[in-house]
Amino acid sequence: MAKDVIDALVARFPRIVTDAYEGPGGDDACFVRKDQIVEVCRFLKEDPRLAFNMAPYITAVDYLGQEPRFEVVYNLYSTSKNHRVRLRVKVAEEDAVLASVTGLWRGADWFERYCYDMYGLTFTGHPDMRRLFMYDEFVGHPLRKDYPLRGRQPLVEERDVPEAFRGPGPSGRD
Repeated sequence: MAKDVIDALVARFPRIVTDAYEGPGGDDACFVRKDQIVEVCRFLKEDPRLAFNMAPYITAVDYLGQEPRFEVVYNLYSTSKNHRVRLRVKVAEEDAVLASVTGLWRGADWFERYCYDMYGLTFTGHPDMRRLFMYDEFVGHPLRKDYPLRGRQPLVEERDVPEAFRGPGPSGRD
């Protein structure tokens, strides 16, 4: 069924969706122009023949030494049609900004924050574009291939964690 998805994408967006191929595990994939990613995702979600209601995983890849350097990968799934598709978006280092898809899939929120925190990719229109894992004073983006292996970070004072974010204590009974 994924082949039908790619065919529908190419028919609807002939100059925007390119280089389609069958990926490992049978998931079909294609490249999408960066400036049209939201429009393509909206089509995939809203077209009843496709019905992609989940974005279960969005990530990035750093191809240091290549241009464009980065790629954002959107793995999408339709629970009603039981098909998947992978969209790949090339992103240049000097313009590492994409439009957010959180308006289509709320679950994309943390995946986009992950890409921001770990790779330095920014998503315009994101409701809360801030670091996800690293502390605010952390310098750089640790999954970039040029991040120093023995990089040193600024020391920061320990902060109190708000009660709402505290988990159970070591005994599990707190």
